[in-house]
Amino acid sequence: MDHGEHGTMTDLPPFTLSRALEFSPDAFFLVGCLLALALYGWGVVRLRGRGDNWSPGRTVSFVLGVLTVVLTMCTALNDYGMVMFSVHMVQHMVISMVSPILLLLGAPVTLALRALPVAGRGRKGPRELLLALLHSRFMRFVSHPAFTIPLFIASLYGLYFTPLFDFLMESKPGHIAMMVHFLATGLIFFWPIIGVDPGPHRPGYLMRMLELFAGMPFHAFFGIALMMASEPMVRAYENPPASLGIDALSDQNAAGGIAWAFSEIPSVLVLVALVYQWYRSDQRQAKRSDRAADRDGDKELAAYNAYLASLQTRGQ
Repeated sequence: MDHGEHGTMTDLPPFTLSRALEFSPDAFFLVGCLLALALYGWGVVRLRGRGDNWSPGRTVSFVLGVLTVVLTMCTALNDYGMVMFSVHMVQHMVISMVSPILLLLGAPVTLALRALPVAGRGRKGPRELLLALLHSRFMRFVSHPAFTIPLFIASLYGLYFTPLFDFLMESKPGHIAMMVHFLATGLIFFWPIIGVDPGPHRPGYLMRMLELFAGMPFHAFFGIALMMASEPMVRAYENPPASLGIDALSDQNAAGGIAWAFSEIPSVLVLVALVYQWYRSDQRQAKRSDRAADRDGDKELAAYNAYLASLQTRGQ
């Protein structure tokens, strides 16, 4: 496959799943994914080496999250995504909505805080810098729903319906920056909602569900807008290579359908995970209450019974 001007693919054969899954690495994302796996693996080995446990489920989730990034950016999907709007939309939806959920469930920040050594008195090492970042005003700002929800929405409408998308698609660095933005936006949006790592903004579970449903419908509206359009809306995909044998408008309609469908799938996954986290949180709270009752002889229950007895006495 030869790259044409601006890194687009001009002689790709018609799209098939087997062709799309051929290994075609983007150096930036390949190095980034390998580095992420190496650092996470180092953290797990370090914890195990000193006798601490780390959930295998978290490890599996993080690895799957990295592999979804590899799938979208280091296969021929990335090549087809440069000339097919529908394939690009698959990349966008996966890297902004599936990859972040899996990565966050892997709790990489918690792993780092447990694995990194504590610096000496009066010194600041990587662990101390990470803690300072977590408690910074910047982190409180970017994790607040007043920022995360508009950012999530603007990543759709402010990008595809303005000349910015075409500008970024004209160069490889621009395309890389756009995909990094999608991943970062997904991480920022889902972190306060589903993330198990510590953070400055951690609302109750009901509020998290409201935040989730506040952002998801806009994906559906965006998809419907693409599906109902009577002409191509993005200049970068107006003239697909003849070798693909596709129609630009039909491909755009398919992209809209993909965006619409992806507004539902991650919502269900996140909702299931939130309900499970809520259940686990209640279980832990109940165990803490039981242990406290065992230690103090259940003083709280005794005090409540005494209060009821006093009310009964007054009534007599």
